[in-house]
Amino acid sequence: MEGIVTLNKKEQKRLMVLNQVEKGRLRGGEAAGILRISLRQVRRLLAKYRREGAKGLEHGNRGRKPANTLDRSIREKVIGLAGTAYVDFNTQHLTEKLTECEGITISRSTVRRMLIGSGVSRPRKRRAPKHRSRRERYPQKGMLVQMDGSRHDWLEGRGAWMTLIGAIDDATGEVLYALFREQEDTEGYFNLMEGILSNHGIPEAIYRDGHAVFEAPEHEPMTHDEELAGEKSLTQFGRLLEELDIVSIRSRSPQARGRVERLWGTLQDRLVSELRLAKASNISEANEVLGKCLPDHNRKFAVPPAKPESAFRACGRNWKNNFCLKYQRTVGLDNVVRCGPHRLQILPNGRYSYAKARVTVCESFKGDLAVYYQGHHLDTKPAPLEAAKLREEKPKISGQQAKPTPDHPWRRWVYRSFHDKG
Repeated sequence: MEGIVTLNKKEQKRLMVLNQVEKGRLRGGEAAGILRISLRQVRRLLAKYRREGAKGLEHGNRGRKPANTLDRSIREKVIGLAGTAYVDFNTQHLTEKLTECEGITISRSTVRRMLIGSGVSRPRKRRAPKHRSRRERYPQKGMLVQMDGSRHDWLEGRGAWMTLIGAIDDATGEVLYALFREQEDTEGYFNLMEGILSNHGIPEAIYRDGHAVFEAPEHEPMTHDEELAGEKSLTQFGRLLEELDIVSIRSRSPQARGRVERLWGTLQDRLVSELRLAKASNISEANEVLGKCLPDHNRKFAVPPAKPESAFRACGRNWKNNFCLKYQRTVGLDNVVRCGPHRLQILPNGRYSYAKARVTVCESFKGDLAVYYQGHHLDTKPAPLEAAKLREEKPKISGQQAKPTPDHPWRRWVYRSFHDKG
């Protein structure tokens, strides 16, 4: 309705004071002291009041669109993307994606206000904080590496559940290497350690949980040969760490491995969204996306160490020879080594016989076998199986049936009638 003027409390106070000045009850200096403005400003307001009346006391920007207001089309586009392509992205991640992929550069707080105003909920909710003491980071990179695996529906139903195996440096928070596996297994951790050594070197220690990959189950007894040789009950990965002179430290709770556990929380939020955006549906595609995301993750979340010197040690010339499965075996009197279903005949290698000698059988993850005696490679060939093994593998003749036992239901009536007659 025209003719109506709306003033706020500040402007109403100015109107009352200026009316007193107009009636001669107040002087300009007294009005300036009451309004806490200069005498010059009082004179400006009074002149404007005489020209325009009460409307002249309104703020000049009232009813105008702010100069920094976001265009409505951009606002609608951001809200649309938040509900479609970038659904379930957290606010910070969504802001980054808008800048990188959509060319929309706005602040995180602006995105948050738009989402709250439009009623778009964000997936991540903060729990009430708990009081905990912060542990000091190790001062040098490579002094301690935290390892763990995270079983999760990384593909959100587009493929099978997978386990992400990764390692994070305690001093910097940098993800040293990570890969997707079907499950948390020995080969996966071997590949993880090989990636760390290839890219960084040998760390001083690893911090891990009590998974069977790291520790042999207590109920698993040692073989007779291992007891006689006085060997420790080590897993294959534990043996690898011992050969590389890496200290293995077990944590007693997930909270103790807080750095790697928080990494899973971040990746289960961000990486899942990236996998969805790339439409990954299997392990190979997921590992390809992971390889592209890790450098960006480290650039955003890694911190500089307290000391710039690295504690990673250089790898030896033949360090890759340790990355296999090794088994201690005793050679038979016929110079045959048994390893699972395999039988290896040791050929003459400058020695008449290796009977009862302790040898090491190395099995690659591709299934290749090699036999070593005191560090020297022995020539071998496949040996024929024992008679018992051949009988197990003997195929059954089609139509051949086992002879029924005397108490078989088919025979019971015969024996019953015979005994009744007797």
